[in-house]
Amino acid sequence: MIHIDFNQKNVIVTGGRRGIGAAAVQALKNAGANVHLFDLPEVDVSQPDSLEAAFARVPVPDVVIANAGIGTAEPEDITDTSQQNWDRTIAVNLTGVFHTVRMAAARMKESGKGGSIVVTASTNSFDGEAMLTAYNASKAGVLGIVHTAANELGRYNIRVNAVCPGLIRTPLTDRYFSASGYLKEYFQHIAMGRGGEPEEVANAILFLASDLASYITGATLLVDGGQLTSKYSTWTDANGTFEGDHWVPRKK
Repeated sequence: MIHIDFNQKNVIVTGGRRGIGAAAVQALKNAGANVHLFDLPEVDVSQPDSLEAAFARVPVPDVVIANAGIGTAEPEDITDTSQQNWDRTIAVNLTGVFHTVRMAAARMKESGKGGSIVVTASTNSFDGEAMLTAYNASKAGVLGIVHTAANELGRYNIRVNAVCPGLIRTPLTDRYFSASGYLKEYFQHIAMGRGGEPEEVANAILFLASDLASYITGATLLVDGGQLTSKYSTWTDANGTFEGDHWVPRKK
């Protein structure tokens, strides 16, 4: 059995009170980490002064999980996307990750001990899902940060990677998981025929953050049940049945 050990490691998780972040916090604690949670209302990642003050209050991190992010309250066509929606989404999802990675890397470089940074991106980093212009742009942008930071920081033994979740059951996505008709159509395009759970993303985060991934940097790990492998519907009424919130193979 492979054992992931974070004993005595100082770990910062942004946006760790709900969803994927909360699952990552719990998994890290279970693995022995000293976890420091940065989240609203105490810490706003979009505000450099707030984030800097939070970093100053905790030990130099061995691991940082840049997970804080927001979605879109209501889907909007690109021509109707408001300046307010764009500015807030970019400020949290992209600028917030920039500040988090920048401050974490500066401290890791100065310590000389190296470190690991994991960013929560999205399958939307790659596709152009309609009605989500600001969100898609923010999540595509964070991969630019990951790739550049990995390139620059490797010489300091600082690794920077990203997880790219698909549709995961969180407070942010509850409205989708409660709409069976929506799920049936959406999950037709996912090889595993279902959505994911926060703990499944947390496991991927732990792997990338751990010493098991010691020669991995600049990588993006898809946690999407095979969603991005599908060009046409994987599941149809001819080969499966939809039961509540997931597809199952039709019995022959």
